[in-house]
Amino acid sequence: MSRLIVISNRVNPPADTGVGTAGGLAMALSAALRDGDGVWFGWSGQTVDTFTGQLSMQKIGGVTVALMDLEEQDLQEYYNGFANKTLWPLLHYRTDIAQFERSFEGGYERVNRRFADTVAPLIGADDVIWVQDYHLIPLARELRRRGVTNRIGFFLHVPWPARRVFETLPRHAELVQAMFDYDLLGFQTEDCMEAFADYVTGSAHGSVNGAGEARAWNKRTRLGAFPIGIDAADFARAVKSSTARDAWSRIRESMAGRKMILGVDRLDYSKGLEERFLAYEQFLHDHPDQQEKVFLLQVATHSRDAVEAYQDIRERLESVSGRINGAYATMDWVPLRYVNRSYRRDELAGIYRAAHIGLVTPLRDGMNLVAKEFVAAQDPDDPGVLILSEFAGAAAQMSQALIINPFSREEVADAIRQALAMPRKERCERWRAMMDGIERDDVGAWRDSFVRALSGLSAANDGPLRPTLASLQSA
Repeated sequence: MSRLIVISNRVNPPADTGVGTAGGLAMALSAALRDGDGVWFGWSGQTVDTFTGQLSMQKIGGVTVALMDLEEQDLQEYYNGFANKTLWPLLHYRTDIAQFERSFEGGYERVNRRFADTVAPLIGADDVIWVQDYHLIPLARELRRRGVTNRIGFFLHVPWPARRVFETLPRHAELVQAMFDYDLLGFQTEDCMEAFADYVTGSAHGSVNGAGEARAWNKRTRLGAFPIGIDAADFARAVKSSTARDAWSRIRESMAGRKMILGVDRLDYSKGLEERFLAYEQFLHDHPDQQEKVFLLQVATHSRDAVEAYQDIRERLESVSGRINGAYATMDWVPLRYVNRSYRRDELAGIYRAAHIGLVTPLRDGMNLVAKEFVAAQDPDDPGVLILSEFAGAAAQMSQALIINPFSREEVADAIRQALAMPRKERCERWRAMMDGIERDDVGAWRDSFVRALSGLSAANDGPLRPTLASLQSA
C-alpha cells in the first residue's frame, strides 16, 4: 500500500488538537495526516554537537513522525540565515531587509542534503512524497541524485513574488532550476502561480502551456493552485468546547459593553501590525464619537527572536501601542490591548467568537488561516465582520469580507467604521457565503486535490502514469 510522506522543516504536531501553534502549517499538516497511513518527517527543533542523521520515530496526536536533530551551525546558517533572513523577506517583497551571505546559502544546501540523506532510507517504492515550503526547495534535486524516482510534489505556503523581485536573489536561477526536479509545484493562489510562470518564461526562457506544464532547462514540471483550508469540522468542535465557552465569557465580561476589534497574528513584519495600529489610531482620530465604545485586542505570538528584523518590529509595536494608549486612554478605557503570548486553539475559538470585527491586514500572505478561523468561530445568528487585506491569499476565496488595502490608513479606518455600523442581515449574508466556502474547501479538500494531482503524474517526469492512491482518495 502506498504511503504519503510529508517533509517539512519542523515537525510539531500538537499532542492535543485543541492547542494552537505559532503558524497554520502545523495544524494543517496534522489534520491532513491524522490517523492516516503516512509519515511526517523533519527537524525535531533540537540541536546536537555533531550531526548523526539518527532518526526518532514516534506517534504524536495521531500522526506518525520521524525526527532528526541538526547542528547549531545548521540552525544559524540554514534556518535563521537563508530561510528567514534571505528567502522569507524576499518572498514577502521585503528586499530592503533581505540578507545575502554565502555562508547562509552554503548552510541551506548542506541541510537539504542532510534531509535527503536521512529520509531516503524511509522511502518505499510506491510512496508519494510531499515537500512543504521554502526551507526545502532543493530537496527533490537531492533526492533525485540519490536515486529516488518516486513522485515528489512541492507546496509553497508563502507568496511567490514578481519576477524582478525574485531576481534580486543571487543565483536565483539555480534555485528555480532545482524546483524542476519536482513533479508538481503547488501554490496558494492563481496569482502566485502566474508570478512563477512569468519567471519561467521571462527569466528562464522556458514555456508554460495552458495545462500548467512548465518546461525549462530540458526538464518539465506541472504547476497548480491549491488554496489551503482549515479543518472546519474539528474547529467547529473546538468552538463548542468548554474552554472556548470560558474564553468567550471572560472576554465578554471584560468588554464592559464595548465592541471588540480583534487581531491574531504571529509577530512578523509581513503581517502589517504596525500599519494596523496606525490605521486604528486614524480611526480613533477620525471618529471621536467611537472613543470609549470600542477597543482593539491584538494577540501577537513571538517568533524568530534570533532574527534582528523581528526584534525591531517588536520594539516598534511596543512604542506605537504605548503612544496610542498614552494619547487616547482614559481612567477606565484602554483603546489598544497588546498581548505577546500564545493561546490554545480552543481558547482562540472563544476569543474569535466574542469579537465584533476580525482585523486581518497582512502586507503579503500566502493564505492566512486566521481569517478562516475567525469566520468559522462566529455565531451564525449574530456574526462578526471580517476586514481582510487584498494581499492575503484568502482574499481570493473570501470576497464577502470587507477587502482593504493595508497600506492605506484611511481605507482601513473607514472599513472599521463600516463594520461597526453593518446591519445584522448583511453580516449574516456575508458570513454564510464565506462559511460555505470554508466548509467546502477545507484542509481535507486541499490535501486530496494536491495528492490526486500528484498521483496522476509520471514519477520523475517520465515513464507511464501510475494509478492514484486509493487509500488517500478515500480518506
